[in-house]
Amino acid sequence: MDGIDAVGDAVTGGMLAHALEPNTGETAGHTHEKTCLNCGTPLTGPYCPQCGQKAHVHRSLRGFFHDLVHGAFNFEGKIWHTLPMLAWRPGELTRRYIAGERARFVSPVALYLFTVFAMFAALNFTGTLSPSRGGNLQAELKSSIAEDQASLAKLEARRKERSASKKDVADLDRRIAKRKQDIAEAQEALKTGQAIVAGDASGAPGWIQPFIEDIKDNPEVVSMKVQDAASKYSWLLIPISVPFLWMLFPLRRRYNLYDHTVFVTYSLSFMMMLLIVGSLLVMAGFATLGSLLFFVPPFHMYRHLKGAYQLGKFSAIVRTMALVTFAFAAAGMFMVAAVAIATM
Repeated sequence: MDGIDAVGDAVTGGMLAHALEPNTGETAGHTHEKTCLNCGTPLTGPYCPQCGQKAHVHRSLRGFFHDLVHGAFNFEGKIWHTLPMLAWRPGELTRRYIAGERARFVSPVALYLFTVFAMFAALNFTGTLSPSRGGNLQAELKSSIAEDQASLAKLEARRKERSASKKDVADLDRRIAKRKQDIAEAQEALKTGQAIVAGDASGAPGWIQPFIEDIKDNPEVVSMKVQDAASKYSWLLIPISVPFLWMLFPLRRRYNLYDHTVFVTYSLSFMMMLLIVGSLLVMAGFATLGSLLFFVPPFHMYRHLKGAYQLGKFSAIVRTMALVTFAFAAAGMFMVAAVAIATM
């Protein structure tokens, strides 16, 4: 387990260092040195022409935090150019970044790392990832089942009255059948949730049985382990998702794996931002409004695909439907991987 954690830390740290290290800049530094302090190349301006390092290195606490803010978020224009385009014109953002417009936009990796951090912070702040949330969901399921059963009783009473009057009851029969199906599905979900909370792992695969048993004894510890694994290995979502996207364009050689990786990374960043907004809306008491965000991802995927790959409407719609399915598959694979790592 220590070896796997070390790999996760190394990869995440490498991505973070690569994302946050500024290669270029727009503001002139104080050029006091004649040669670059990094590689020794003679300086001709505020940046080294060989390695790109600033000519003057700030050796102060203020300079350190300035470099941190500038490197991590680059609020000097980049973030405000990137976020609006990611929200409404994601295809154009992806296409322009791939074409080489880098100085104007936050890189996909830097944005992804930031949104991962922000998402877990927001979900923990709103209590979405709290182990007690499971109990709340079970209470909600029980309440929903009770409401559906009361509605079912009313429908059956109406059907009995209409049947006695020899009126058509076909519509009521359909509604009754649908209500019974909803109740059955909710009862099954409740049964599964209660089994997990109770630590009943008899019907689960062998590798996950210890994990389910630990939930009963230490739900908070298990939750923290899964969150830690999910955040530490969040970069796995990118290589897991890229092959699925490639499957949508197997014969288009003008698009390579790099293009797909940029697309996936920007798309995942947007979805995480959507989770942040949704969790905050639920916490603020706007659960209904938050639930409407469920319809945003397919629309965003459609615009992203259509713009980035310059597709026609029909082609974009077909690929969007496939991509939505692939997204659920990738998310499921990632969660299985996170749970497997947490149980090791």
